[in-house]
Amino acid sequence: MTAKNLLLAPVYLYQGRKVKRDTVRLPEPDGDRHGLLKLHSENSDGVTAANLQTLSLMVVGDSAAAGVGSETQQQALAGNLIPALQQQPAIHSQFNEISWSLQATTGYTSFDILRRLYVLTTPSQPVDVMVLSVGVNDTTTNVSTVKWQQQLEDIIAIAQRKFGVRILIFVSLPPMAKMPALPAPLNNFIGAKATSLDQVLQHVCAQHDTVHYMATDFERMAQEHNKKHGNGDPIDAATMFASDGFHPSSITYSYWAQQLAELIVPLLHQTPEKSVQCLKS
Repeated sequence: MTAKNLLLAPVYLYQGRKVKRDTVRLPEPDGDRHGLLKLHSENSDGVTAANLQTLSLMVVGDSAAAGVGSETQQQALAGNLIPALQQQPAIHSQFNEISWSLQATTGYTSFDILRRLYVLTTPSQPVDVMVLSVGVNDTTTNVSTVKWQQQLEDIIAIAQRKFGVRILIFVSLPPMAKMPALPAPLNNFIGAKATSLDQVLQHVCAQHDTVHYMATDFERMAQEHNKKHGNGDPIDAATMFASDGFHPSSITYSYWAQQLAELIVPLLHQTPEKSVQCLKS
């Protein structure tokens, strides 16, 4: 900790307690957490189920993965990601259906996610794509970068060994310094910690061929939002974040899911399939 942060430590402590006390506690949205979406009818375009495979997708992680900030799961990350994938022609040409599940809980740290993956039942078929949202709670609980890196490596190991994950995508940590719920100077302190963990996350992902880091493109998100709504005003915090000033809004989830879908499609084309035999509990 720098000398400046040591001097400001009492302020951080006071502000942190106040944020914890005053911030609205939003619930995890109701809605389906697993499903099977058929992409083709039996006779559509001459394509039959026997010729195509099932795309297996898991969304895993913390409250952002769980969709906190949206009113329903349909408006959350997973609920937006499934139709975003469904709209991709390449998905229709490769797959007959999408089998998806959501394994996420508010407050989860990297350790909690690792523990969740350990206790989940080993799937009968390899998971094609696993999307992971993690890091905000590691930031707020001040997990060390060494522990963070080790737990990321452990998550990757069990995802590949137990779930046979073909493509593992970690989404970047959010811009925590911009969260309306965090007052200055606490926001800058938390933001710097989040940036530090995000840099470690990028480094870890770069060490693995089938593990990918997705930097959420908030600039593009703003441009698309302005284009859609026909004004030149920049996207503001009230639009980007939910009513608690901490979690993503439904609008953010929709753009976030679109960016994920556009990343997943080419990765599926590039990455070899895994056999069922690779799964080990």
